[in-house]
Amino acid sequence: MHCPFCGMGNTRVIDSRLVGGGNQVRRRRECAACKERFTTSERADLSLPRVIKRDGSRVPFNEEKLRAGLLRALEKRPVSSDRFEAAIGRILHEVISSGEREIGSRQIGEYVMEQLREMDEIAYVRFASVYRSFQDINEFREEIERLQKEPSLALKRQQLSLLPEK
Repeated sequence: MHCPFCGMGNTRVIDSRLVGGGNQVRRRRECAACKERFTTSERADLSLPRVIKRDGSRVPFNEEKLRAGLLRALEKRPVSSDRFEAAIGRILHEVISSGEREIGSRQIGEYVMEQLREMDEIAYVRFASVYRSFQDINEFREEIERLQKEPSLALKRQQLSLLPEK
């Protein structure tokens, strides 16, 4: 790795940490020549499928758009950046592990809603209101009632783990 300050190619790794749910490595480096320190990040370069939008057009998957949508829903909500990054990692994992060359934007929206529901119910309802194009207060009420009736995936997993083994 070349030093971004002096351009020398001799740097050493001082510290490495896993971030983003273990999908990314952050390294702290020091230049042997100028002694400046800097941070690099590393992650697997995987090919993401193309997204089929509602109008039928196909566009490259855009992780920044995914991040922006999640951030907008989570604005001013008490969710840590670690949980946010882990959710992004799980969504990307779902998209990549589908094995498809193309994926519908609706499917990506469903993955996002699953993650938001696990992280923060208010953010979930915010996202759902835009994603499902709520027209009036009754649609909000119906979604909140559905949220209250159906346990989250985390709660289902917790309930399953409490069942006695056969």
